[in-house]
Amino acid sequence: MTETAPTPPATGPDVIRGYLRTLDGSPGVYRMLDAQSRVLYVGKARNLRARVSNYARPTGHSGRIARMIHETASMMFLTTATETEALLLEQNLIKQLKPRYNVLLRDDKSFPNILVTAHDFPMIKKHRGAKREKGSYYGPFASAGAVNRTLAQLLRVFQLRNCTDAVFESRTRPCLQYQIKRCTAPCVGKISKADYATQVRDAERYLSGRSTEIQEKLATEMAQAAQAMEYERAAALRDRIKALTQVQTAQGINPRSVAEADIVALHLDQGQACVQVFFIRAGQNWGNRDFYPRVGADVDEAEALEAFLGQFYDSKEPPRAVILSHAIENPDLMEAALTQKLGRRVTLNVPQRGEKAELVEAALRNARESLARKMAESATQGKLLKGLAEAFDLPGPPGRIEVYDNSHIQGAFAVGAMIVAGPEGFHKNSYRKFNIRGEDLTPGDDFGMMKEVLTRRFKRLLKEDPDRREGHWPDLLLIDGGAGQVSAVASIMREMGVEDIPMVGVAKGVDRDHGKEEFHRVGKHPMALRHNDPVLYFIQRLRDEAHRFAIGTHRAKRTKSIAATPLDEVPGVGAARKRALLAHFGSAKAVSRANLADLKAVEGVSSALAQKLYDFFHERG
Repeated sequence: MTETAPTPPATGPDVIRGYLRTLDGSPGVYRMLDAQSRVLYVGKARNLRARVSNYARPTGHSGRIARMIHETASMMFLTTATETEALLLEQNLIKQLKPRYNVLLRDDKSFPNILVTAHDFPMIKKHRGAKREKGSYYGPFASAGAVNRTLAQLLRVFQLRNCTDAVFESRTRPCLQYQIKRCTAPCVGKISKADYATQVRDAERYLSGRSTEIQEKLATEMAQAAQAMEYERAAALRDRIKALTQVQTAQGINPRSVAEADIVALHLDQGQACVQVFFIRAGQNWGNRDFYPRVGADVDEAEALEAFLGQFYDSKEPPRAVILSHAIENPDLMEAALTQKLGRRVTLNVPQRGEKAELVEAALRNARESLARKMAESATQGKLLKGLAEAFDLPGPPGRIEVYDNSHIQGAFAVGAMIVAGPEGFHKNSYRKFNIRGEDLTPGDDFGMMKEVLTRRFKRLLKEDPDRREGHWPDLLLIDGGAGQVSAVASIMREMGVEDIPMVGVAKGVDRDHGKEEFHRVGKHPMALRHNDPVLYFIQRLRDEAHRFAIGTHRAKRTKSIAATPLDEVPGVGAARKRALLAHFGSAKAVSRANLADLKAVEGVSSALAQKLYDFFHERG
C-alpha cells in the first residue's frame, strides 16, 4: 500500500474570496495568515467586505501585495464600532505580531523627560518610562544626551539639587556641587525654603518656554545688585545669564511660530526608509532622533508615514501638532486617533511655505543624510558578515550574532552579559545581563558562570520560541575564551538538544595582544586570521563591545552594593534615623556593636526602635 503525500492547504485569491460571504460593510481589522498560521499582514478597513474583495482580485496588485495574497491560507477578522478604533487596534496588533508584510517600527524606546519632583526642596533629574513619580514633567527629549546637556546647563543657571532624597536627608555638609556653584545646598540650610522655591519656579518657567521672562528678571536683579555694590552677587547673576544664553544657543533651531509639535520627515530610497523626528516643546528644540522602519520596495511615502505615526504614538503622548513631510492616506482617522489618545485636539499638517516648511526641509535633509550613512554602513556590514561566514565555514552570512562575556572581581559581583549584532550593526535593544545566581560556584569559576548564562538563555528560547519563528535565535555564538570555554558551552548545548548553532571561542593568543587572537571551534584545530584582516577587526569590535557591556553592568552592581549598609534592611529606619545613627556612632559596624542603652541615647531613636535595632544585629550575629 503506497502512502500519498498530504495535500498542501489552498492559498491565494480563491481562499480570500471564500470569506466574502460572511463579511458586511463594518469597520474592523483583518489578519492574513500563511499555511503554518503565521501572521503575514495586519490591516484596517473602513469597510471590511470592500477591502477583502480587493484582495480577491487575481491581478492589479503590486509585487509585495501579490506575494502576500499568494501565501495567504486563511484570514481572521475583528469588527470595531468606529474606524478610529480599527486604526488603534491595527497598530497595536502590528507591534505585537510583527507581520512580515507590514511596515514595522523596530526601535520603540521610551523618551526621557526632565522631572522636577514634588518635595519641600525639589530635585531636578532625568526620568524615563511611565510617569509614576509625583512632580512636574517636561519633555520628551530626543535622547538621554539631549536631557543631560540641558540638565547640566540648568544646574549652572538655577542651581537646583540633583541628589536623591536619601542623600539629601543624610547630608551633614555641602557636597562638591555647592563648591562649584551648581547647587545652593538646601540640604544643610545654605538657602531658605522660600528662596529655593523661587529658583524652582524660574527653572519651571524656563522649561515652559518663558526664557525671555527669566532673562529679563535676572538682568534686573543683576543691575540692582551692581547698584547696591553687591558685586559678587552681580557677577553670579551675570554667569547665570550667560549660561542661560548658552542653553538656547546649544538647542539650535528654536522656532518662533511653533510652540509644541513633532516635526516628522520621511525619506525612502531603494526599499529602505529613514524617519527623522524633531521634538519642539515650549518653543524650544529638545533634540531630534532618526528611525529606520522596515518597509518593502513598493511601499510609498503615504503608507510608510501613516504606519510609522500609528506605531510611534501607540505608546507615547502626542503633541498638539504633528507637522509632516508628506500627506498620509487617512489624515482624518489619524487626527481622531491622536486626539482621542491625548484628550485634546491634535492637528496634522503638511506645510508648503513659511517657517514650518523650513523646519520640515531641515528634518528631511537630516533624514536623507542619515539614510545615506546607514546604507553605506549596512553595505560594509554585509561584506564583513560574508567574510565572517567564509572564515569560519558558516552556511551563510549570520543574521544574528550573540556574543557572551562574564565580569567579576575574584568571583564577587559576578555578572554575565550578552550583546547582539547583525546586518544593521549592534541591536542594543536585545542586549541582556545575567546576575549570576549559582551559590555552589567556586569564586572565579568562568566555566560555571558561562554554563549558567547559556543555560538560562537557551531554556528561555526553547520555552518562548521553540519553532524559531520570531527571529530571536542566533546564527552564531561568539564566546570570550579558548578551547575550555568552547568545550563547556558545547556540552551545555548538547544537554539542551541545541547542537546546530555554530560557535567560536575568541582567545587572546600569544602575549594577550590585540591582533594575535586565536579562534577555537568544536572538533577543529585553533586558527588565526591575518593581522590586517577586516574580519579580525570586526570580531575585535564585537568582543570589545561585549566586554564594555559586561564591565558596565558589573560596576553598576558593585556600586549599588558598596552604597548599601545593613541599616537599609532594618524596618522603621528611614533616611533621617539612618543619618542620626551614623552621625552618633560613625559607622554601620559601630551601630551593630552598640548595646541597647547606647542605641536609646541617639536622638530620634525610640526605645522600641532601639530594641528592634539591637535584636536585628544580634540575631544576625
